[in-house]
Amino acid sequence: MLLAVDVGNTNLVGGLYSGTQLVHTFRLETVRSRTVDEHAVLLAQIFALRGVDPSAVSACILASVVPPVTDVVALAIASVVRCEPLVVGGPGLKTGIRVRYDNPREVGADRIVNAVAAHAHVAGPVVVVDFGTATTFDCVSAEGDYLGGVIVPGVQASLDGLLARAAKLSRIELSAPPSVIGKNTQHAMQSGIIFGYAAMVDGLIARIDAEMGGGCRALATGGLASLICAHATKVDELCPDLTLDGLRLIYERNRGTRAK
Repeated sequence: MLLAVDVGNTNLVGGLYSGTQLVHTFRLETVRSRTVDEHAVLLAQIFALRGVDPSAVSACILASVVPPVTDVVALAIASVVRCEPLVVGGPGLKTGIRVRYDNPREVGADRIVNAVAAHAHVAGPVVVVDFGTATTFDCVSAEGDYLGGVIVPGVQASLDGLLARAAKLSRIELSAPPSVIGKNTQHAMQSGIIFGYAAMVDGLIARIDAEMGGGCRALATGGLASLICAHATKVDELCPDLTLDGLRLIYERNRGTRAK
């Protein structure tokens, strides 16, 4: 089995693959203060909860956008499954796509992984909308070049910023209100977050499609993708496991490579 782990700013998401089939997933909060032993205990408990023998894992791959956590999680994985993970962005690791960014080192590992999965999934130009701590738009040409993208404050980050600055506003449930025109403060805030983000997604996809020459498909992933994209019209497909699939593809392209 292959263990794929994506460490984001808010959540650590993992998946277990048997061949190309994703058989188990798990999600943990990303906590920068956790030690190697604490991560190892949690990982071992997850394996036990899923009824998986850690010795069944023969390979692992890791992507992270949280540098202080990367090595800690890698060491924890190695102590539980007894194999050293390949790390996306590490020396010599091949992704199979060309990064056409001014400074390729600035591109987060998760964005590259999403681009790999999207290019494998779509035979043509594609944009990936990832609803994470930030909402990112990543553009991939039909030839498999990563062209760049857009970074927007995430849904939860925007709401948290609003609540921190507006003394009379209270925390709300992230759900769609009955109408765009809110009849009370809660519904008005929900409209702004849900319908506002959906409109932003549609608008940016339309602009990106025009710049890429048309015919661009849009995929959405991330924790809040289903909530926002239920009210967007430009997203062609929800792909909740896109990042994990990208990690699997990168592992297959580097099978036999020893992580350093």
